[in-house]
Amino acid sequence: TSPRVSSAAAARPVGTEPTIFSRIIARSVPATILYEDDECLVFRDVAPQAPVHFLVIPKRPIPRLSRVGPQDAQVRGDGSQAPLPQLLGHLMVVAA
Repeated sequence: TSPRVSSAAAARPVGTEPTIFSRIIARSVPATILYEDDECLVFRDVAPQAPVHFLVIPKRPIPRLSRVGPQDAQVRGDGSQAPLPQLLGHLMVVAA
């Protein structure tokens, strides 16, 4: 890792403040929602860089993929757990 990446990672603990994404999920920030299910939310980008530009985000915070482990299994609505690779695959299918 570069020194800039290391210093940015150490600057503030991840997950200590609400993000713009968590605020959109909570509906405290307006967004044009295109799709939603138990695991993800899809909405239009407010400053699109392409004719079709939307964001697909997990409802569960994933601050850094580099720190994901077995403890990060997705808990489904029925209480069962889906491993993170299944969640990431779901996000890709929804985006397609």
